[in-house]
Amino acid sequence: MTRARVEAELSRLVRENRFTIAVVFPLVGAALFVLSHEQVLLPSWLAMHPLLILFGTLVMRLPLVAGLAPLVDRKAGVGLLLITAYSYAIEYVGVHYGVPYGEFIYELQLGPMVGGVPIGLPVFFLPLVLNSYLLVLLLLPRASRAKRTLAALALVLVVDLVLDPAAVGLDFWDYGGGVYYGVPLSNYAGWVLSGLIAVSVVEWSFDREALADRLADCEFALDDFVSFVVLWGAMNAYFGNWVAVALAVGLSAGLVRTDRFDFAGVGPESPEQS
Repeated sequence: MTRARVEAELSRLVRENRFTIAVVFPLVGAALFVLSHEQVLLPSWLAMHPLLILFGTLVMRLPLVAGLAPLVDRKAGVGLLLITAYSYAIEYVGVHYGVPYGEFIYELQLGPMVGGVPIGLPVFFLPLVLNSYLLVLLLLPRASRAKRTLAALALVLVVDLVLDPAAVGLDFWDYGGGVYYGVPLSNYAGWVLSGLIAVSVVEWSFDREALADRLADCEFALDDFVSFVVLWGAMNAYFGNWVAVALAVGLSAGLVRTDRFDFAGVGPESPEQS
């Protein structure tokens, strides 16, 4: 099967199951997280099972993968590999030396671990950056490179302000306390550095005009961001992290403004469907 055929089949799979992937999966994931955290109904071997978490995350990533796959040429592939290597390196330094995020430890193994770092780390890290960058392209199509990079970095920080409090509440990782729902400000200072480098590599890797054209043709490209907002917005509401909930609502407002998804299960028609 040719690459083009694989990409077309993946796009068809995502398009036909948009609501399931972007809404049902994160809601089921949130329910399983709550049951695991409360230690009720689920058998102990299933509660917070790392492979189940990794599988659910991979499913929710499918729209992003299908959306970007046609644009991954040699340069983009090199850029994604660089971000992957960078994510492993900075996470290893962070776990073992407390730089740049501050001291923290993984309380839960998110899949197989090597050197204290999850092998599946890029599955968690890259989409935070890519989704932020794509949303900026849609919201600020005429922005200069510098403004686009800074706006994407700001969105990455907002995304982490939503993610980290709920992840700490679920005991994914622990900072030993912090002023923002158990997360220290040093974590976000570290994200300024790591986010800026990652966004800059994305900016270098992809042709902006080709990416904008793909976004115009691919109505589901940001569905992974929808699933992020649903899952982590729900988990922050469960823990009573209301500032993080408000930020998740703000992200959802940005997504609504792009008119990419409706929660009745049918997305806006794309040129590919017309």
